[in-house]
Amino acid sequence: MKLHLTTAMALALMVSGPAFADMDAAKSFLDTEIGDLSSLSRADQEAEMQWYIDAAKPFAGMEIKVVSENIATHEYESKVLAPAFEAITGIKLTHDLIGEGDVVEKLQTQMQSGQNIYDAFVNDSDLIGTHWRYQQVRNLTDWMANEGADVTSPTLDLEDFIGLDFTSAPDGKLYQLPDQQFANLYWFRYDWFNDPAIKAEFLEKYGYELGVPVNWSAYEDIAEFFTGKNIDGQEIYGNMDYGKKDPSLGWRYTDAWMSMAGMGDKGEPNGLPVDEWGIRVNENSQPVGACVARGGATNSPAAVYAIDKAIDWLQKYAPPAAAGMTFSEAGPVPAQGNIAQQMFMYTTFVASLVEPGLPVMNDDGTPKWRLAPSPHGAYWEEGMKVGYQDVGSWTLMDSTPEDQAKAAWLYAQFVTSKTVDVKKSHVGLTFIRESTIQDDSFTERAPKLGGLVEFYRSPARVQWSPTGTNVPDYPKLAQLWWQNIGDAMSGAKSSQDALDSLCADMENVMSRLERAGVMGDLGPALNEEKDAEYWLSQPGAPKPALETTDEEPKTIAYDELIASWN
Repeated sequence: MKLHLTTAMALALMVSGPAFADMDAAKSFLDTEIGDLSSLSRADQEAEMQWYIDAAKPFAGMEIKVVSENIATHEYESKVLAPAFEAITGIKLTHDLIGEGDVVEKLQTQMQSGQNIYDAFVNDSDLIGTHWRYQQVRNLTDWMANEGADVTSPTLDLEDFIGLDFTSAPDGKLYQLPDQQFANLYWFRYDWFNDPAIKAEFLEKYGYELGVPVNWSAYEDIAEFFTGKNIDGQEIYGNMDYGKKDPSLGWRYTDAWMSMAGMGDKGEPNGLPVDEWGIRVNENSQPVGACVARGGATNSPAAVYAIDKAIDWLQKYAPPAAAGMTFSEAGPVPAQGNIAQQMFMYTTFVASLVEPGLPVMNDDGTPKWRLAPSPHGAYWEEGMKVGYQDVGSWTLMDSTPEDQAKAAWLYAQFVTSKTVDVKKSHVGLTFIRESTIQDDSFTERAPKLGGLVEFYRSPARVQWSPTGTNVPDYPKLAQLWWQNIGDAMSGAKSSQDALDSLCADMENVMSRLERAGVMGDLGPALNEEKDAEYWLSQPGAPKPALETTDEEPKTIAYDELIASWN
């Protein structure tokens, strides 16, 4: 990162010169920062930069503020790309980095007050249902064709973005532009799983081969097998997770844990009519309930199974401290070398897991671990999503004045442009473009990233998606999850009681939104309550309780899995 900061400072100094920079600043940026790490030729890079120089002239000297959460990708944007953009265009750019929850809070404040706090937000596409229903953000499809046409790059190439399905609403319009994208995947110690003595011991004890678990029954066996073992002088744990009653606990469950268990309906990118939050919508995409009594699934038998399993594995197979950890505290723990597998690894942590010298890295720079598709629970069916992808996306609020929105849109395109995206992706490992994923530089680097590149090049990636459009108000509903599930994690309530409270709380919020009428015909229209058995006897979700959730354990060899993708 030292080189990046040096480059950034040099570029920032250029801004003190002319009112707007010429091609010299762009060429310096391309020479010192981008080099060969671009999907464009040098001539095409310069042509793209020239377009930004020309398009930015009406806004030279304007001061713009944008905000994002503080992950590695956005740190690179803030410290390196923002100064470069300022030097190249003459637009004075401040890119603030704050916590994810704070981003949502600032966004909510701007929505409620109408005051322009930021000129653009990078916020999760989890809010797509909120943005579509409230209609307080610019519809990018129409805006790019009209008011924003003069500041929309001819080389933006929307078809190259892999996450547009996640940032588009049921009306077919694009509301957000992806900036960074990462998945939650299964993580495991490839070296231990391929150790002949360990494999033989596992086969003798369980009667099947140690490998990547396809279902939760196999994951549980593997967790039990490794927990308490002594390998290389350390006590090993067969599972890693977190359980502190904290806002990040909600992400642990809303980020598709319930769909991994099989709670919702089939459908890509999200289950319909019941999604991975257990919220049902009608044929007009209006939310009609979350509790089973209204046709939802948030407190269904499959949901209870999902929470029970997570708590059981956390207590039995994870380090004792894990129960008191948050998302950010738990993420780096596998790098310490005493974790055998983790069901729920956000790939944003990969950059911190490949540092030289870590106990989980080989001397040649290759990892001792691998990433693979997460196993699914007993209620899961083919055609359902099986994991989560976070898609942090550029969002332009209607409350932002037109000129400021245009200048911010130029920056949003600059940091996602083909010129810079390959280099940015090498820093943060959060892929948004197909051309970047297929770039030769990632073919070369793939062996050192433990399966991340293979996953993003595979057809499997479409089964991983963010929160969908069934959720009518993400900020209001998301906070209910960690508060209620925290009661189950602490033992204050049973999983059933906690989920009963959760779905009731969600329906109370949706009922208030329905009465307020702020979303018009897109808002909630709650079903009348019926006996639970009525809904449990209908096809799809909510699903009746299975006689047993103990499936026959199934594993697959990692190398065989990768070969099937190719």
